[in-house]
Amino acid sequence: MLNHPAVHLTRPARAADWHLIDALHQQCSPENLLRRWGRTRITRRHVERLLEHNTCWISLDSSGRPLALTSAGWLSQEAGVVDLALQVADAHHRRGIGTALARHVADHARSRGAHTLAVHTDAANTPMLRLLRRLGPSRHVRDGTRIDVRVPLSTAP
Repeated sequence: MLNHPAVHLTRPARAADWHLIDALHQQCSPENLLRRWGRTRITRRHVERLLEHNTCWISLDSSGRPLALTSAGWLSQEAGVVDLALQVADAHHRRGIGTALARHVADHARSRGAHTLAVHTDAANTPMLRLLRRLGPSRHVRDGTRIDVRVPLSTAP
């Protein structure tokens, strides 16, 4: 279970949660949406595809407002590698929510036999790179403006 004082509830996300996911994205700047999604407008179809191919969680505050959306998937299709993606509402950045959610995904991945957490992001996405450093030693491979980061789950807390 997720342990963070700002997060009242983290539960699996479903297509019926579109209104919450859309409300979360309304709380995010175009720059942060671009970092996470590669676009500034997120449609219901984008979210439906995410939910079809990943295990996703929505995190809510004590008033039921969305704080974050997190996903874990086998997108790279490499045995033992789980891909992490997360979006935290702008007003809640730098409070440890993303780190707590990344640890939640690491636990989820480990329990399913994964050995590595992977993130493919923009090389300028310093918040995500900083978060990944908190999880432990990692390997970085840069491809132009993108960077592939691998965190061994044996060293992640």
